[in-house]
Amino acid sequence: MAAMTTVPSYAPSLWVRVCHALPRLDLTMQMRDNAFVPDSWEYQQTLLVLSSLSAIALVVSLLVVLSFLIHYCCCHRGDRGEGSEEEEEDEDGSTGHGYSGKKGRGICCVTWVAVASVTLCCVAIGIGFYGNSEANDGMYQLTSSLLTANYTLASIDLLISDTIAGLQLSISGPLTTMEELFTGSKPFLVSTRNCRRLSDNVINLLSSISLAQFSVDAGLGNDSSVSGASIIPLTPVPPSVAPTVVPTSSLMPNPFSPGWAANTLMVNEDYRWLSYVMLLLLDLIVCLFILLGLAKQARWLLILMTVLAWMALFLSWGSLGLETASVVALSDFCTDPNAFVLNSTNFNTRTSSDVLDYYLTCSRRMNSPFQQVLTQSQRALSNIHSHLSSLDRNALPQFPKAEKSLREVQQMLNSTEGNFHQLVALLNCRGLNKDYIDSLKGLCYDGMEGLLYLSLYSFLSALAFTAILCSLPGAWRSFPSESEEYEDSDSESEDPFTSHQYSPSMLTGYGGSQSHPNPAHSRNLYSR
Repeated sequence: MAAMTTVPSYAPSLWVRVCHALPRLDLTMQMRDNAFVPDSWEYQQTLLVLSSLSAIALVVSLLVVLSFLIHYCCCHRGDRGEGSEEEEEDEDGSTGHGYSGKKGRGICCVTWVAVASVTLCCVAIGIGFYGNSEANDGMYQLTSSLLTANYTLASIDLLISDTIAGLQLSISGPLTTMEELFTGSKPFLVSTRNCRRLSDNVINLLSSISLAQFSVDAGLGNDSSVSGASIIPLTPVPPSVAPTVVPTSSLMPNPFSPGWAANTLMVNEDYRWLSYVMLLLLDLIVCLFILLGLAKQARWLLILMTVLAWMALFLSWGSLGLETASVVALSDFCTDPNAFVLNSTNFNTRTSSDVLDYYLTCSRRMNSPFQQVLTQSQRALSNIHSHLSSLDRNALPQFPKAEKSLREVQQMLNSTEGNFHQLVALLNCRGLNKDYIDSLKGLCYDGMEGLLYLSLYSFLSALAFTAILCSLPGAWRSFPSESEEYEDSDSESEDPFTSHQYSPSMLTGYGGSQSHPNPAHSRNLYSR
Protein backbone atom coordinates (compact mmCIF):
# COMPACT_ATOMS: atom_id res chain seq x y z
CA MET A 1 0.00 0.00 0.00
CA ALA A 2 2.99 2.29 0.37
CA ALA A 3 3.47 2.39 -3.39
CA MET A 4 -0.08 3.63 -3.85
CA THR A 5 0.64 6.75 -1.78
CA THR A 6 4.17 7.40 -3.03
CA VAL A 7 3.89 6.81 -6.77
CA PRO A 8 1.17 8.83 -8.55
CA SER A 9 -0.88 7.03 -11.22
CA TYR A 10 0.43 3.63 -10.13
CA ALA A 11 -1.14 1.09 -7.81
CA PRO A 12 -0.28 -2.60 -7.38
CA SER A 13 -2.71 -4.83 -9.19
CA LEU A 14 -4.82 -7.50 -7.51
CA TRP A 15 -2.55 -10.30 -8.67
CA VAL A 16 0.49 -8.47 -7.32
CA ARG A 17 -1.12 -8.19 -3.89
CA VAL A 18 -2.24 -11.83 -3.93
CA CYS A 19 1.19 -13.17 -4.89
CA HIS A 20 2.89 -10.84 -2.41
CA ALA A 21 0.71 -12.22 0.40
CA LEU A 22 1.91 -15.80 -0.12
CA PRO A 23 3.73 -17.22 2.93
CA ARG A 24 7.51 -17.47 2.64
CA LEU A 25 9.55 -20.34 4.04
CA ASP A 26 13.30 -20.79 3.91
CA LEU A 27 15.17 -24.09 3.66
CA THR A 28 14.76 -24.63 7.40
CA MET A 29 10.96 -24.20 7.08
CA GLN A 30 10.93 -20.95 9.03
CA MET A 31 8.76 -17.98 8.09
CA ARG A 32 10.55 -15.08 6.41
CA ASP A 33 9.68 -11.54 5.46
CA ASN A 34 8.35 -10.91 1.95
CA ALA A 35 10.30 -7.68 1.39
CA PHE A 36 12.11 -7.60 -1.96
CA VAL A 37 15.80 -8.04 -1.12
CA PRO A 38 17.29 -10.00 -4.07
CA ASP A 39 20.83 -9.90 -2.69
CA SER A 40 19.84 -11.55 0.58
CA TRP A 41 20.44 -15.30 0.92
CA GLU A 42 17.37 -15.66 3.15
CA TYR A 43 15.18 -14.14 0.45
CA GLN A 44 16.73 -16.38 -2.19
CA GLN A 45 15.92 -19.40 -0.03
CA THR A 46 12.24 -18.51 -0.05
CA LEU A 47 12.26 -18.42 -3.85
CA LEU A 48 14.03 -21.79 -3.96
CA VAL A 49 11.39 -23.30 -1.70
CA LEU A 50 8.60 -22.01 -3.94
CA SER A 51 10.38 -23.31 -7.04
CA SER A 52 10.83 -26.72 -5.42
CA LEU A 53 7.05 -27.17 -5.42
CA SER A 54 7.22 -27.81 -9.16
CA ALA A 55 9.93 -30.43 -8.53
CA ILE A 56 7.61 -32.17 -6.07
CA ALA A 57 4.82 -32.05 -8.65
CA LEU A 58 7.21 -33.55 -11.22
CA VAL A 59 7.96 -36.45 -8.86
CA VAL A 60 4.22 -37.02 -8.36
CA SER A 61 3.68 -37.03 -12.14
CA LEU A 62 6.47 -39.55 -12.61
CA LEU A 63 4.95 -41.80 -9.96
CA VAL A 64 1.53 -41.60 -11.61
CA VAL A 65 2.94 -42.42 -15.05
CA LEU A 66 5.05 -45.22 -13.59
CA SER A 67 2.02 -46.77 -11.92
CA PHE A 68 0.12 -46.76 -15.22
CA LEU A 69 3.08 -48.30 -17.01
CA ILE A 70 3.25 -51.07 -14.41
CA HIS A 71 -0.47 -51.58 -14.87
CA TYR A 72 -0.17 -51.93 -18.64
CA CYS A 73 3.00 -54.02 -18.64
CA CYS A 74 2.33 -56.40 -15.75
CA CYS A 75 -1.34 -56.56 -14.96
CA HIS A 76 -2.47 -57.17 -18.55
CA ARG A 77 -0.29 -60.22 -18.99
CA GLY A 78 -2.59 -62.35 -16.88
CA ASP A 79 -5.61 -61.20 -18.85
CA ARG A 80 -4.33 -62.37 -22.22
CA GLY A 81 -5.82 -65.88 -21.85
CA GLU A 82 -9.20 -64.51 -20.87
CA GLY A 83 -8.95 -61.93 -23.63
CA SER A 84 -8.31 -64.61 -26.26
CA GLU A 85 -11.36 -66.61 -25.14
CA GLU A 86 -13.54 -63.49 -25.26
CA GLU A 87 -12.24 -62.73 -28.74
CA GLU A 88 -13.24 -66.25 -29.94
CA GLU A 89 -16.72 -65.81 -28.48
CA ASP A 90 -17.15 -62.37 -30.06
CA GLU A 91 -15.55 -63.28 -33.38
CA ASP A 92 -18.85 -63.53 -35.25
CA GLY A 93 -19.94 -60.00 -34.16
CA SER A 94 -16.54 -58.36 -34.59
CA THR A 95 -15.65 -55.56 -36.95
CA GLY A 96 -13.00 -55.58 -39.66
CA HIS A 97 -10.14 -55.38 -37.11
CA GLY A 98 -11.67 -57.67 -34.54
CA TYR A 99 -12.55 -54.85 -32.05
CA SER A 100 -15.71 -55.71 -30.13
CA GLY A 101 -17.12 -56.17 -26.70
CA LYS A 102 -14.90 -55.39 -23.74
CA LYS A 103 -11.78 -54.87 -25.87
CA GLY A 104 -13.53 -52.39 -28.13
CA ARG A 105 -14.82 -50.42 -25.16
CA GLY A 106 -11.30 -50.34 -23.67
CA ILE A 107 -9.79 -49.08 -26.91
CA CYS A 108 -12.44 -46.38 -27.21
CA CYS A 109 -11.86 -45.23 -23.61
CA VAL A 110 -8.07 -45.05 -23.99
CA THR A 111 -8.35 -43.21 -27.31
CA TRP A 112 -10.76 -40.62 -25.97
CA VAL A 113 -8.58 -40.02 -22.90
CA ALA A 114 -5.61 -39.38 -25.21
CA VAL A 115 -7.68 -37.05 -27.41
CA ALA A 116 -8.96 -35.12 -24.37
CA SER A 117 -5.39 -34.77 -23.06
CA VAL A 118 -4.20 -33.48 -26.42
CA THR A 119 -7.09 -31.00 -26.50
CA LEU A 120 -6.13 -29.74 -23.04
CA CYS A 121 -2.54 -29.39 -24.22
CA CYS A 122 -3.67 -27.34 -27.24
CA VAL A 123 -5.65 -25.03 -24.95
CA ALA A 124 -2.54 -24.62 -22.79
CA ILE A 125 -0.47 -23.80 -25.87
CA GLY A 126 -2.91 -21.04 -26.82
CA ILE A 127 -2.66 -19.59 -23.31
CA GLY A 128 1.12 -19.82 -23.53
CA PHE A 129 1.27 -17.87 -26.78
CA TYR A 130 -0.90 -15.14 -25.28
CA GLY A 131 1.15 -14.99 -22.10
CA ASN A 132 4.41 -14.87 -24.03
CA SER A 133 3.09 -11.96 -26.08
CA GLU A 134 1.90 -10.09 -22.96
CA ALA A 135 5.24 -10.55 -21.23
CA ASN A 136 7.05 -9.34 -24.34
CA ASP A 137 4.83 -6.24 -24.51
CA GLY A 138 5.55 -5.45 -20.87
CA MET A 139 9.29 -5.79 -21.36
CA TYR A 140 9.13 -3.65 -24.48
CA GLN A 141 7.36 -0.89 -22.55
CA LEU A 142 9.93 -1.19 -19.76
CA THR A 143 12.92 -0.98 -22.09
CA SER A 144 11.33 1.88 -24.04
CA SER A 145 10.82 3.86 -20.82
CA LEU A 146 14.38 3.15 -19.72
CA LEU A 147 15.72 4.34 -23.07
CA THR A 148 13.65 7.50 -22.82
CA ALA A 149 14.96 8.15 -19.32
CA ASN A 150 18.49 7.48 -20.51
CA TYR A 151 17.96 9.97 -23.35
CA THR A 152 16.78 12.57 -20.83
CA LEU A 153 19.77 11.99 -18.56
CA ALA A 154 22.16 12.13 -21.50
CA SER A 155 20.52 15.37 -22.66
CA ILE A 156 20.99 16.87 -19.21
CA ASP A 157 24.63 15.85 -19.20
CA LEU A 158 25.05 17.23 -22.71
CA LEU A 159 23.58 20.60 -21.78
CA ILE A 160 25.71 20.87 -18.64
CA SER A 161 28.85 19.91 -20.53
CA ASP A 162 28.14 22.33 -23.38
CA THR A 163 27.37 25.17 -20.96
CA ILE A 164 30.50 24.58 -18.91
CA ALA A 165 32.67 24.20 -22.01
CA GLY A 166 31.24 27.42 -23.53
CA LEU A 167 31.82 29.44 -20.36
CA GLN A 168 35.35 28.11 -20.04
CA LEU A 169 36.09 29.04 -23.63
CA SER A 170 34.69 32.52 -23.10
CA ILE A 171 36.84 32.95 -19.98
CA SER A 172 40.03 31.75 -21.63
CA GLY A 173 39.43 33.61 -24.90
CA PRO A 174 37.30 36.75 -25.37
CA LEU A 175 37.18 37.84 -21.71
CA THR A 176 40.96 37.59 -21.41
CA THR A 177 41.32 39.70 -24.55
CA MET A 178 38.87 42.29 -23.19
CA GLU A 179 40.81 42.50 -19.91
CA GLU A 180 43.97 43.27 -21.86
CA LEU A 181 42.19 45.97 -23.88
CA PHE A 182 40.54 47.55 -20.82
CA THR A 183 43.75 47.76 -18.80
CA GLY A 184 43.74 51.57 -18.90
CA SER A 185 40.07 51.90 -17.87
CA LYS A 186 39.33 50.68 -14.37
CA PRO A 187 35.47 50.66 -14.54
CA PHE A 188 35.46 48.58 -17.73
CA LEU A 189 38.14 46.29 -16.33
CA VAL A 190 36.08 45.72 -13.17
CA SER A 191 33.01 44.85 -15.24
CA THR A 192 35.03 42.38 -17.31
CA ARG A 193 36.47 40.72 -14.20
CA ASN A 194 33.00 40.52 -12.70
CA CYS A 195 31.91 38.64 -15.84
CA ARG A 196 34.81 36.23 -15.34
CA ARG A 197 33.96 35.73 -11.66
CA LEU A 198 30.27 35.16 -12.38
CA SER A 199 31.15 32.69 -15.15
CA ASP A 200 33.28 30.77 -12.68
CA ASN A 201 30.39 30.70 -10.25
CA VAL A 202 28.03 29.34 -12.91
CA ILE A 203 30.57 26.64 -13.80
CA ASN A 204 30.89 25.61 -10.16
CA LEU A 205 27.12 25.59 -9.66
CA LEU A 206 26.40 23.52 -12.77
CA SER A 207 29.22 21.12 -11.90
CA SER A 208 27.48 20.37 -8.61
CA ILE A 209 24.47 18.87 -10.42
CA SER A 210 25.18 15.15 -10.18
CA LEU A 211 22.07 13.59 -11.71
CA ALA A 212 23.40 11.91 -14.83
CA GLN A 213 25.99 9.17 -14.68
CA PHE A 214 28.53 11.21 -16.65
CA SER A 215 28.12 14.40 -14.63
CA VAL A 216 31.09 16.73 -14.59
CA ASP A 217 33.10 16.93 -11.39
CA ALA A 218 33.03 20.06 -9.28
CA GLY A 219 36.69 20.87 -9.78
CA LEU A 220 36.29 22.26 -13.27
CA GLY A 221 36.02 25.87 -12.14
CA ASN A 222 39.70 26.64 -12.64
CA ASP A 223 41.03 27.86 -15.93
CA SER A 224 43.61 25.12 -16.12
CA SER A 225 41.01 22.35 -15.75
CA VAL A 226 39.78 22.40 -19.33
CA SER A 227 40.17 18.89 -20.68
CA GLY A 228 38.87 16.81 -23.52
CA ALA A 229 36.55 14.90 -21.20
CA SER A 230 34.72 18.08 -20.19
CA ILE A 231 34.46 19.58 -23.66
CA ILE A 232 33.41 16.44 -25.56
CA PRO A 233 29.99 15.54 -24.13
CA LEU A 234 27.88 12.45 -24.54
CA THR A 235 25.67 12.93 -27.58
CA PRO A 236 22.22 11.55 -26.78
CA VAL A 237 20.40 9.36 -29.26
CA PRO A 238 16.59 9.31 -29.37
CA PRO A 239 15.10 6.02 -28.11
CA SER A 240 13.40 5.35 -31.45
CA VAL A 241 16.72 5.15 -33.28
CA ALA A 242 18.97 4.02 -30.45
CA PRO A 243 20.97 0.93 -31.46
CA THR A 244 20.81 -2.22 -29.41
CA VAL A 245 24.21 -2.62 -27.80
CA VAL A 246 25.11 -6.04 -26.47
CA PRO A 247 26.36 -5.60 -22.89
CA THR A 248 30.00 -6.48 -22.48
CA SER A 249 29.54 -7.45 -18.84
CA SER A 250 26.71 -9.09 -16.98
CA LEU A 251 27.49 -7.17 -13.79
CA MET A 252 25.37 -4.13 -12.99
CA PRO A 253 27.40 -0.93 -13.31
CA ASN A 254 27.78 1.27 -10.29
CA PRO A 255 26.03 3.68 -10.40
CA PHE A 256 22.98 2.33 -12.20
CA SER A 257 22.67 3.20 -15.89
CA PRO A 258 19.22 3.07 -17.57
CA GLY A 259 20.85 2.58 -20.96
CA TRP A 260 22.80 -0.45 -19.77
CA ALA A 261 19.67 -1.88 -18.14
CA ALA A 262 17.59 -1.37 -21.31
CA ASN A 263 20.15 -3.05 -23.56
CA THR A 264 20.60 -5.95 -21.15
CA LEU A 265 16.85 -6.47 -20.82
CA MET A 266 16.33 -6.35 -24.59
CA VAL A 267 18.94 -9.02 -25.21
CA ASN A 268 17.65 -11.28 -22.42
CA GLU A 269 14.05 -10.75 -23.50
CA ASP A 270 14.85 -11.81 -27.05
CA TYR A 271 16.31 -15.08 -25.77
CA ARG A 272 13.39 -15.62 -23.38
CA TRP A 273 10.77 -14.97 -26.05
CA LEU A 274 12.49 -17.27 -28.52
CA SER A 275 12.89 -20.04 -25.93
CA TYR A 276 9.18 -19.99 -25.11
CA VAL A 277 8.22 -19.97 -28.79
CA MET A 278 10.38 -23.05 -29.37
CA LEU A 279 8.85 -24.78 -26.33
CA LEU A 280 5.32 -23.96 -27.50
CA LEU A 281 6.06 -25.21 -31.00
CA LEU A 282 7.49 -28.43 -29.55
CA ASP A 283 4.32 -29.02 -27.56
CA LEU A 284 2.17 -28.24 -30.58
CA ILE A 285 4.11 -30.63 -32.83
CA VAL A 286 3.85 -33.40 -30.24
CA CYS A 287 0.08 -32.91 -29.90
CA LEU A 288 -0.56 -32.86 -33.65
CA PHE A 289 1.51 -35.95 -34.34
CA ILE A 290 -0.16 -37.79 -31.46
CA LEU A 291 -3.53 -37.15 -33.08
CA LEU A 292 -2.10 -38.30 -36.41
CA GLY A 293 -0.71 -41.44 -34.83
CA LEU A 294 -4.06 -42.26 -33.22
CA ALA A 295 -5.91 -41.68 -36.48
CA LYS A 296 -3.48 -43.76 -38.57
CA GLN A 297 -2.86 -46.28 -35.77
CA ALA A 298 0.88 -45.87 -36.35
CA ARG A 299 2.58 -47.49 -33.40
CA TRP A 300 6.08 -46.26 -34.27
CA LEU A 301 4.85 -42.65 -34.46
CA LEU A 302 3.21 -42.85 -31.06
CA ILE A 303 6.35 -44.35 -29.54
CA LEU A 304 8.40 -41.46 -30.95
CA MET A 305 5.89 -38.91 -29.65
CA THR A 306 5.96 -40.61 -26.25
CA VAL A 307 9.69 -39.92 -26.02
CA LEU A 308 9.12 -36.27 -26.94
CA ALA A 309 6.23 -36.08 -24.47
CA TRP A 310 8.61 -37.14 -21.70
CA MET A 311 10.92 -34.29 -22.61
CA ALA A 312 8.02 -31.84 -22.79
CA LEU A 313 6.84 -32.99 -19.34
CA PHE A 314 10.21 -32.20 -17.76
CA LEU A 315 10.38 -28.83 -19.54
CA SER A 316 6.86 -27.90 -18.44
CA TRP A 317 7.48 -28.56 -14.76
CA GLY A 318 10.89 -26.90 -14.95
CA SER A 319 9.51 -23.76 -16.57
CA LEU A 320 6.74 -23.68 -13.97
CA GLY A 321 9.37 -23.55 -11.22
CA LEU A 322 11.16 -20.62 -12.84
CA GLU A 323 7.90 -18.81 -13.48
CA THR A 324 6.74 -19.29 -9.90
CA ALA A 325 9.92 -17.72 -8.52
CA SER A 326 9.74 -14.90 -11.06
CA VAL A 327 6.09 -14.13 -10.31
CA VAL A 328 6.65 -14.01 -6.54
CA ALA A 329 9.81 -11.89 -6.81
CA LEU A 330 8.13 -9.50 -9.23
CA SER A 331 5.11 -9.14 -6.95
CA ASP A 332 7.41 -8.28 -4.04
CA PHE A 333 9.11 -5.59 -6.11
CA CYS A 334 5.91 -4.15 -7.56
CA THR A 335 4.28 -3.83 -4.13
CA ASP A 336 6.69 -1.07 -3.09
CA PRO A 337 9.21 -0.26 -5.84
CA ASN A 338 10.27 3.04 -4.27
CA ALA A 339 11.61 1.34 -1.17
CA PHE A 340 13.86 -0.93 -3.22
CA VAL A 341 15.19 1.91 -5.38
CA LEU A 342 15.88 4.19 -2.41
CA ASN A 343 17.57 1.46 -0.36
CA SER A 344 19.60 -0.11 -3.16
CA THR A 345 23.27 0.87 -3.28
CA ASN A 346 23.28 0.50 -7.06
CA PHE A 347 21.01 3.54 -7.38
CA ASN A 348 22.10 5.89 -4.60
CA THR A 349 25.90 5.58 -4.75
CA ARG A 350 26.44 8.89 -6.59
CA THR A 351 22.93 10.29 -6.24
CA SER A 352 21.50 11.50 -2.96
CA SER A 353 18.31 10.02 -1.56
CA ASP A 354 16.64 13.43 -1.76
CA VAL A 355 17.19 13.59 -5.51
CA LEU A 356 15.92 10.01 -5.97
CA ASP A 357 12.87 10.66 -3.81
CA TYR A 358 12.11 13.85 -5.76
CA TYR A 359 12.06 12.07 -9.11
CA LEU A 360 10.33 8.91 -7.85
CA THR A 361 7.46 10.68 -6.10
CA CYS A 362 7.30 14.00 -7.98
CA SER A 363 5.02 15.46 -5.33
CA ARG A 364 3.84 19.05 -5.59
CA ARG A 365 4.71 19.56 -1.96
CA MET A 366 8.36 18.78 -2.61
CA ASN A 367 10.79 21.38 -3.87
CA SER A 368 13.41 20.53 -6.44
CA PRO A 369 16.80 19.77 -4.87
CA PHE A 370 18.34 21.81 -7.70
CA GLN A 371 16.14 24.84 -7.14
CA GLN A 372 18.76 26.83 -5.25
CA VAL A 373 21.51 25.96 -7.73
CA LEU A 374 19.37 26.88 -10.71
CA THR A 375 18.24 30.14 -9.10
CA GLN A 376 21.79 31.20 -8.34
CA SER A 377 22.90 30.25 -11.84
CA GLN A 378 20.06 32.19 -13.41
CA ARG A 379 20.92 35.22 -11.29
CA ALA A 380 24.59 35.01 -12.23
CA LEU A 381 23.76 34.79 -15.95
CA SER A 382 21.47 37.81 -15.62
CA ASN A 383 24.28 39.79 -13.95
CA ILE A 384 26.68 38.77 -16.74
CA HIS A 385 24.15 39.96 -19.28
CA SER A 386 23.84 43.32 -17.44
CA HIS A 387 27.61 43.82 -17.37
CA LEU A 388 27.93 43.02 -21.09
CA SER A 389 25.10 45.45 -21.92
CA SER A 390 26.87 48.16 -19.95
CA LEU A 391 30.13 47.47 -21.76
CA ASP A 392 28.32 47.50 -25.09
CA ARG A 393 26.92 50.96 -24.41
CA ASN A 394 29.92 52.59 -22.74
CA ALA A 395 33.10 50.74 -23.65
CA LEU A 396 32.75 50.18 -27.39
CA PRO A 397 32.78 53.89 -28.32
CA GLN A 398 36.11 54.24 -26.51
CA PHE A 399 37.56 50.82 -27.36
CA PRO A 400 36.31 49.76 -30.81
CA LYS A 401 38.84 46.90 -30.92
CA ALA A 402 36.94 45.18 -28.13
CA GLU A 403 33.78 44.84 -30.25
CA LYS A 404 34.73 41.45 -31.70
CA SER A 405 35.52 39.94 -28.31
CA LEU A 406 32.39 41.46 -26.78
CA ARG A 407 30.19 40.04 -29.57
CA GLU A 408 31.71 36.58 -29.03
CA VAL A 409 30.98 36.74 -25.33
CA GLN A 410 27.40 37.90 -25.98
CA GLN A 411 26.85 35.12 -28.49
CA MET A 412 28.24 32.60 -26.01
CA LEU A 413 25.98 34.04 -23.31
CA ASN A 414 22.88 33.72 -25.51
CA SER A 415 23.72 30.09 -26.25
CA THR A 416 24.34 29.45 -22.57
CA GLU A 417 20.98 30.96 -21.60
CA GLY A 418 19.19 28.84 -24.20
CA ASN A 419 20.87 25.71 -22.88
CA PHE A 420 20.07 26.78 -19.33
CA HIS A 421 16.33 27.08 -20.03
CA GLN A 422 16.32 23.61 -21.60
CA LEU A 423 18.22 22.30 -18.60
CA VAL A 424 15.65 23.72 -16.21
CA ALA A 425 12.85 22.00 -18.14
CA LEU A 426 14.68 18.65 -18.21
CA LEU A 427 15.54 18.78 -14.51
CA ASN A 428 11.84 19.02 -13.68
CA CYS A 429 10.58 15.77 -12.16
CA ARG A 430 7.60 15.30 -14.47
CA GLY A 431 9.51 13.85 -17.41
CA LEU A 432 11.62 11.30 -15.54
CA ASN A 433 8.76 10.42 -13.22
CA LYS A 434 6.54 9.66 -16.20
CA ASP A 435 9.21 7.34 -17.57
CA TYR A 436 9.45 5.69 -14.16
CA ILE A 437 5.68 5.14 -13.94
CA ASP A 438 5.53 3.82 -17.52
CA SER A 439 8.29 1.34 -16.75
CA LEU A 440 6.43 0.18 -13.62
CA LYS A 441 3.21 -0.26 -15.56
CA GLY A 442 4.94 -2.27 -18.26
CA LEU A 443 6.73 -4.49 -15.76
CA CYS A 444 4.06 -4.85 -13.07
CA TYR A 445 0.93 -4.89 -15.24
CA ASP A 446 1.69 -6.49 -18.61
CA GLY A 447 4.79 -8.34 -17.47
CA MET A 448 3.06 -9.76 -14.40
CA GLU A 449 0.01 -10.78 -16.40
CA GLY A 450 2.19 -12.47 -19.01
CA LEU A 451 4.09 -14.44 -16.36
CA LEU A 452 0.84 -15.60 -14.78
CA TYR A 453 -0.47 -16.83 -18.13
CA LEU A 454 2.82 -18.60 -18.79
CA SER A 455 2.57 -20.26 -15.37
CA LEU A 456 -0.94 -21.43 -16.20
CA TYR A 457 0.31 -22.76 -19.54
CA SER A 458 3.12 -24.70 -17.88
CA PHE A 459 0.76 -26.20 -15.30
CA LEU A 460 -1.91 -27.25 -17.83
CA SER A 461 0.64 -28.62 -20.29
CA ALA A 462 2.30 -30.62 -17.51
CA LEU A 463 -1.06 -32.14 -16.55
CA ALA A 464 -1.87 -32.83 -20.19
CA PHE A 465 1.43 -34.58 -20.89
CA THR A 466 1.04 -36.62 -17.70
CA ALA A 467 -2.34 -37.87 -18.94
CA ILE A 468 -0.91 -38.44 -22.43
CA LEU A 469 1.93 -40.57 -21.08
CA CYS A 470 -0.58 -42.58 -19.06
CA SER A 471 -2.88 -43.24 -22.02
CA LEU A 472 -0.54 -43.69 -24.98
CA PRO A 473 0.92 -47.09 -23.92
CA GLY A 474 -2.61 -48.52 -23.70
CA ALA A 475 -3.43 -46.99 -27.07
CA TRP A 476 -0.57 -48.50 -29.04
CA ARG A 477 -0.93 -51.89 -27.29
CA SER A 478 -4.53 -52.05 -28.53
CA PHE A 479 -3.49 -51.49 -32.13
CA PRO A 480 -3.51 -54.64 -34.33
CA SER A 481 -0.15 -56.14 -35.14
CA GLU A 482 1.11 -56.72 -38.66
CA SER A 483 0.12 -60.40 -38.58
CA GLU A 484 -3.45 -59.54 -37.52
CA GLU A 485 -3.71 -56.98 -40.29
CA TYR A 486 -2.46 -59.58 -42.79
CA GLU A 487 -5.05 -62.15 -41.65
CA ASP A 488 -7.82 -59.56 -41.85
CA SER A 489 -6.78 -58.62 -45.34
CA ASP A 490 -6.75 -62.30 -46.41
CA SER A 491 -10.21 -62.91 -44.96
CA GLU A 492 -11.58 -59.83 -46.69
CA SER A 493 -10.11 -60.93 -50.05
CA GLU A 494 -11.98 -64.31 -50.07
CA ASP A 495 -14.97 -64.65 -52.44
CA PRO A 496 -18.12 -64.99 -50.31
CA PHE A 497 -20.10 -66.59 -53.13
CA THR A 498 -17.42 -69.19 -53.79
CA SER A 499 -17.08 -70.09 -50.13
CA HIS A 500 -20.83 -70.35 -49.80
CA GLN A 501 -21.22 -72.44 -52.95
CA TYR A 502 -18.63 -75.01 -51.94
CA SER A 503 -19.52 -75.25 -48.30
CA PRO A 504 -19.62 -78.76 -46.73
CA SER A 505 -23.39 -78.66 -46.36
CA MET A 506 -23.84 -78.06 -50.04
CA LEU A 507 -21.40 -80.78 -50.97
CA THR A 508 -23.30 -83.21 -48.76
CA GLY A 509 -26.52 -82.21 -50.44
CA TYR A 510 -25.14 -83.19 -53.81
CA GLY A 511 -24.13 -86.64 -52.64
CA GLY A 512 -22.91 -89.02 -55.33
CA SER A 513 -24.96 -87.64 -58.14
CA GLN A 514 -22.63 -84.79 -59.04
CA SER A 515 -22.04 -86.09 -62.57
CA HIS A 516 -25.80 -86.41 -63.31
CA PRO A 517 -27.58 -83.81 -61.29
CA ASN A 518 -31.32 -83.89 -61.00
CA PRO A 519 -32.90 -80.80 -62.56
CA ALA A 520 -35.69 -80.68 -59.98
CA HIS A 521 -33.21 -80.98 -57.17
CA SER A 522 -31.15 -78.16 -58.66
CA ARG A 523 -34.19 -75.92 -58.92
CA ASN A 524 -35.02 -76.60 -55.28
CA LEU A 525 -31.43 -75.93 -54.30
CA TYR A 526 -31.29 -72.57 -56.03
CA SER A 527 -34.69 -71.64 -54.70
CA ARG A 528 -33.30 -72.05 -51.19
